[in-house]
Amino acid sequence: MKQSKLFGKTRRDISQDEKSINAELLTKAGFIEKQMAGVYNYLPLGLRTYRKIENIIREEINAIDGQEILMPVLQAKELWQQTGRWEEMEPIMYQFKDHHGSAVGLGTTHEEVVVDIVKKHLTSYKDLPIYLYQMQTKFRDEKRAKSGLLRGREFGMKDLYSFHTDESDLDEYYQRAHDAYLKIFQRMGLESFSVEASGGAISKKFSHEFMVKNEAGEDLTILCEKCAWAQNKEIAKQKAGDKCPKCGAKLSEEKTVEAGNIFNLGNEYSNKMSLKFTDKDGQQKDVVMGCYGIGLGRAMGTIVEANHDKDGIIWTKNTTPFDVHLLNLAKKDSKKADKVYQDLQKKGFEVLYDDRDTSFGKKLKDADLIGVCWQLIVSDKQDDLELIYRADHKTELMSLTVAVKKLNEFYK
Repeated sequence: MKQSKLFGKTRRDISQDEKSINAELLTKAGFIEKQMAGVYNYLPLGLRTYRKIENIIREEINAIDGQEILMPVLQAKELWQQTGRWEEMEPIMYQFKDHHGSAVGLGTTHEEVVVDIVKKHLTSYKDLPIYLYQMQTKFRDEKRAKSGLLRGREFGMKDLYSFHTDESDLDEYYQRAHDAYLKIFQRMGLESFSVEASGGAISKKFSHEFMVKNEAGEDLTILCEKCAWAQNKEIAKQKAGDKCPKCGAKLSEEKTVEAGNIFNLGNEYSNKMSLKFTDKDGQQKDVVMGCYGIGLGRAMGTIVEANHDKDGIIWTKNTTPFDVHLLNLAKKDSKKADKVYQDLQKKGFEVLYDDRDTSFGKKLKDADLIGVCWQLIVSDKQDDLELIYRADHKTELMSLTVAVKKLNEFYK
């Protein structure tokens, strides 16, 4: 991609309404554009990273046998009345009447809809277990939408729902999903840990949140650094300074960002919506359920909060919008840089090529702000190229052949 053709410009000054680091840097770097509080447009750079996050999640959920579907955002009041949540969710759910006078809502979550779908396809125990997931937009009338992509009113989410014959089968899959989540966040370059938490508005049973330590976090977690035991402060009986109930080490209190969550739903929804199956003995039983969510934009915002410096964003290996940011700093002409651009593309690399007619200083500052993992500089100073690792600005002179080898080793 030639940067001269890229839609979305970098800028230094943005609205003072942006209080969070993720919103500030992503806006300055040309990844997102704020439409109103809690609602953002994803520009080409932002959507590239968003899709990479989406694909990491998709690959790992497919690996634990998830099947992807797509459910509607527009949901009927009648479905939510079956579970009693139409009134319960009213404070955060966008609810209105259509032109026919029917009450509808914009989906804050999809338990009711997915249960209704499965009811139409489930008869015997032989049909279970079932694992269905989607990548879908959610809407929540969030009154504290001041944390950029970490807390939005419209946001993308991966939600997975599992259906089982009994609790033991659910427990087994719950652990598979738990381990898959840790792998997902590891691939995103986030150091996450799971935390015991309450089920909140989703479930009356237990849940686990996947937290990333960060000062931008709105959650407080009681954590043992030694054995990784952790609980959300809301339910923790221990406090900072106490001994860990698992290993006896000293506990600390940390600010954390919730990157994802998983819930044991039991038969809470299946019972209220009459989702049953016939067991081996011909008896009708409630289906047992679990649900598992990850916010895509939230993950993107968390990566920025956890990986930046005074110069801008530092993308992680698997979320960088491009593999290489090629900068032409040659004064004479662009032939050398053009050839490097073509050669890198032929080698299979995704390249952002700064071919703009602007100052060298602006090109270098913009490259640091955008935060692609590797910068490659073509100049008149020497025949070799400068390969710069964005995370620490370490610079090496080398031929294109050597640079390609190093990039291949990094991204393999």
